[in-house]
Amino acid sequence: MRLKNLSLQELKPLLLGCKHSALISQIHAVMVSSGLFSHGNTSAQLISSYGKVGDLKSAHKLFDKIPLRRVDSCNAMIIAYSKNELPIEVVNIYNQMVLEGVKPDSSTFTVALKACSILQDLEKGDEIWEKVVECGYKNDVFVGSSVLNLYAKCGKMDKAASVFEKMQRRDIVCWTTMITGFIQSGKEIEAVDMYRRMQREGMVGDGVVMLGLMQASANIADTKLGSSVHGHMIRRSLPMDVNMLTSLVNMYAKNGELETATHVFQKMPCKNTVTWSALISGYAQNGFAVNALQLLIQMQLLGFSPDGASLVSALLACSDVGSLRFGRSIHGYVARKVIMDQVLITALIDMYAKCGLIYCARALYDRISSKDLICWNTIIACYGIHGHGREALTLFQRMKDKIEPDHATFAALLSALSHSGLVEEGRRWFDVMVNEYKIKPSEKHYACSVDLLARAGEVEEAKDLIISMETKPGLAVWVALLSGCHKHKKFSIGELAANRVLELIPENAGTYILVANFFAAAKMWDKAAAVRKLMKKAGMTKVPGYSAVEVKGRLHAFLMDDTSHPQYEQIMGLLCNLEKEMKAMVYVPKTDFVLQNLEEDVKVKMLCNHSERLAIAFGLLNTTPGTRLLITKNLRVCGDCHEVTKFISVIVKREIIVRDVKRFHYFKDGTCSCGDYW
Repeated sequence: MRLKNLSLQELKPLLLGCKHSALISQIHAVMVSSGLFSHGNTSAQLISSYGKVGDLKSAHKLFDKIPLRRVDSCNAMIIAYSKNELPIEVVNIYNQMVLEGVKPDSSTFTVALKACSILQDLEKGDEIWEKVVECGYKNDVFVGSSVLNLYAKCGKMDKAASVFEKMQRRDIVCWTTMITGFIQSGKEIEAVDMYRRMQREGMVGDGVVMLGLMQASANIADTKLGSSVHGHMIRRSLPMDVNMLTSLVNMYAKNGELETATHVFQKMPCKNTVTWSALISGYAQNGFAVNALQLLIQMQLLGFSPDGASLVSALLACSDVGSLRFGRSIHGYVARKVIMDQVLITALIDMYAKCGLIYCARALYDRISSKDLICWNTIIACYGIHGHGREALTLFQRMKDKIEPDHATFAALLSALSHSGLVEEGRRWFDVMVNEYKIKPSEKHYACSVDLLARAGEVEEAKDLIISMETKPGLAVWVALLSGCHKHKKFSIGELAANRVLELIPENAGTYILVANFFAAAKMWDKAAAVRKLMKKAGMTKVPGYSAVEVKGRLHAFLMDDTSHPQYEQIMGLLCNLEKEMKAMVYVPKTDFVLQNLEEDVKVKMLCNHSERLAIAFGLLNTTPGTRLLITKNLRVCGDCHEVTKFISVIVKREIIVRDVKRFHYFKDGTCSCGDYW
């Protein structure tokens, strides 16, 4: 077939189907030599064809040769650049056509606004939108969708909402853009409201909307919404690919519905690394550290390589249970794979500190050449829980000369000062935070400061600080005051704090236990019984205290009065022998820590069966003499066990580290690193 013998009507379909630049050039040449080039929109079609095959040089060369450009040729050039992902060139052509007096149309504005979204050029986008209004296209649904997308991508949801409300017609793209825009801007409640409004107007959400709603559900911990979205997708037989199912796993896992998350996960025909990471993260963040670590092993056995998110979650799990061996294994994996980034290094710092190796955490920290805010905050918090308040303060003072501290920095610092009893320093830096850094104290800052004062016995001052708060004191603040009153037997102010705690209706059983224990310590037995009755009525049960110890790479956990362990008889035998030696060293059981109205001998027996003692005895039986023990406990260590561990460290000539829910205690040669201030 000879091209020069074809008519214009025959050349146009051929041009549209061309997939090679050389053939387009031949057709172009025939059109020029045959005098067909000047007919209608031939130039625009040629530009479009060159653009489709990626020959932008030829397209632009042709565009430049057009003596009097019209909107069709300008649009062809703009669309060519857009399809080849060159947003800057799109904006340049738009500017050129406006300067030349060519009036843009719907296609021009839609593509130009899309380019501004990609570039996140809000200023240019606003300028184009003004032109849209001027040219009478503000009610065009395609142009409207594009400007909504621009504002959403730039986080300007107030502007997006203003445009949206004025639109005469809205399609599914407009609704989807608004919903996803609100979610990306952290306004999940507004996103859910928009979705419900969309439903009322008879619109049906697509997969993108469902994906966004699942993300919103995860972020605001709304399991009911997430389950509703899941059910809607099943009822409407919406397709669920690996990304959709992964979002479901993530949503259920983040909301603590781990059984449902696991069920969805197991039913998935195809999983990817992100899917595994979502489930691992869910288990780690909900306190099921062992499950999280088991999943990490399982995913590798099935041929999946852990990504950064799954490794960070696994390190969080190691920190939670004090699994140093597993944490070191992850560190080795990260180093071998050369995937060490700031987030992973910070997670490793936290893991080593939580596993009792603060010097390893510091060594890693010192190797970071460019430390970000989170890294500084982490190391300050780590020194705090180890009772090294002065070192935490030294790091803070070094930090503030390099980077601006934020609200989290001061929370970590105040907590560190509290653990070390540095009351004067705490007062000073709270004032500096407010007056010099202009940081408005949050509930967390007040809770830390009240804890600092109350822990030191300054309960009157702590109460005055609470009264001075501009906002209504929350549960954490009153609990901090109550804990200090409990410790120092300040029953008058303590009763006030206990009543305030109960008025706020705590959701945590541990808080009710603290109130009940305070009343018991004050010999207010009726009130203590009333609190326990309140717990029972609400269906709450006391969180059982447990302690764990890692021996030969395996974690062994013990509950109070736990008789199920195979070595129980040996454990009790060792504890009995240790108690005889302690009594010879003038140890007297502190039965006042058993906050129940029982006989003295029953109280002594109960103290002997505390979980941390069982874990320590097991560790002593199954490790070589001189081996350091690390015990992790989910509750605060009791005063009697604290005293007992000091005696045991002398008898067995070992260092015993106990990490309770608040801080680390290093026992050696009969003393504790906390100096009995905890």
